[in-house]
Amino acid sequence: MTFTILYVANVRQSAQFYADLLALPVLEESPGFAMLALPGGAMLGLWIKGGVAPAPTGGPGASELAFTEPDAGALQARYADWVDKGVPMLNPPMPMDFGLNFTAADPDGHRLRIFVPAA
Repeated sequence: MTFTILYVANVRQSAQFYADLLALPVLEESPGFAMLALPGGAMLGLWIKGGVAPAPTGGPGASELAFTEPDAGALQARYADWVDKGVPMLNPPMPMDFGLNFTAADPDGHRLRIFVPAA
């Protein structure tokens, strides 16, 4: 099983953010940790910064989660949905070498990149 762990300031706030944003249930939650199952079988763990050993390095925006969309229409729809939800946007949909993409931020500044892979 594959896990991605993000270090967060507030587990409950981050768990609610990701549950709402990705329409996924929180599978496990305690004061210091929460976990959600991502599509495809990977797990997303949210671990309170103060409880990690060794202490994490790097500041806000040092981590990035990337998700693909099948086409430009789906990407534009997700962008509009996230804007409506008030998710902070770091860049609007734009083409890059790897495909059309946009980048948003979670409450701790971790980047969320949505992209349509280039053909």
